[in-house]
Amino acid sequence: MAVLLPAYNEEDGLAHVIEGFTKSLPNARIIVCDNNSKDKTSEVARMAGAEVWHQPLPGKGNAMRRLFREVDADIYIMCDADGSYDASAAPGLVDKLTVEKLDMIVAARASGDEKYRPGHAIGNKVFTWVMGAAFGRHFTDIFSGYRIFSKRFVRSFPMMSDKFEIEAEMAIHCLELRLPFAEVPVPFFDRIGGESKLSTFRDGARIAWLMGKLYRDQQPMRFFLFGALVIGSISLAIGLPVVFEYFETGLVERFPTAFLAAFLALGAALSLTCGIILDTVKRLRIQQKMQAYLGAFEQER
Repeated sequence: MAVLLPAYNEEDGLAHVIEGFTKSLPNARIIVCDNNSKDKTSEVARMAGAEVWHQPLPGKGNAMRRLFREVDADIYIMCDADGSYDASAAPGLVDKLTVEKLDMIVAARASGDEKYRPGHAIGNKVFTWVMGAAFGRHFTDIFSGYRIFSKRFVRSFPMMSDKFEIEAEMAIHCLELRLPFAEVPVPFFDRIGGESKLSTFRDGARIAWLMGKLYRDQQPMRFFLFGALVIGSISLAIGLPVVFEYFETGLVERFPTAFLAAFLALGAALSLTCGIILDTVKRLRIQQKMQAYLGAFEQER
């Protein structure tokens, strides 16, 4: 069992987090990945008894990519290192994962002493809605930083994100392959040592961009079909009068309009073609991910 703690400038709360997991999971291996911190994060982690690894590339995704790639365990616990999550909940979450043979448990942030910023809460709800529209299933807390994973999940997860989008990518992997998962409410507290490092507007823009990419990647046929319908409708709206005019007079008096209508019609056809091709690519990608998952499952057996 391995507890993975990505950390960037977390000297204030890190010792508290390590102590909590040491008490709740005394046999677990606790690894802190220092994500190029400017404070004493590494020193605090060592003094608290954790292993310290380093990842100079910025971003939580880069830190977790290295940890997932190089740490070998049967069960993985990922948790933010800011003291906002309850480490004492870990044994119950691990038991649930094992007994119910799940691949991921999300510790959903429940009401407690937290001051969950309104902008972040709205972003979470909107992204959850988009996720439901894309998959028909959704999580209640898509961006929770406290999760438990099976070995087969980690070994089949092709992590691509660099920053905080990693949580959304994990959820997508789970929903794409229809893996068994659960959400369990846990207390969520104010981070130790200041406010959240997330920026409501900057990271909100990143989330909005991610939502668009998510829907495009997961529902390419719908995405590009919608584009084809919009572009095709504009083409018809400006092109049909030119066609009627031609039948009446035998002349194309508005040649630029006719050219634009033809150009838009071609764009609509290309959009539809892209949707068909990318839908096929999506299916092949899911098949490859499922093969990796089944391969990891066989290795466990």
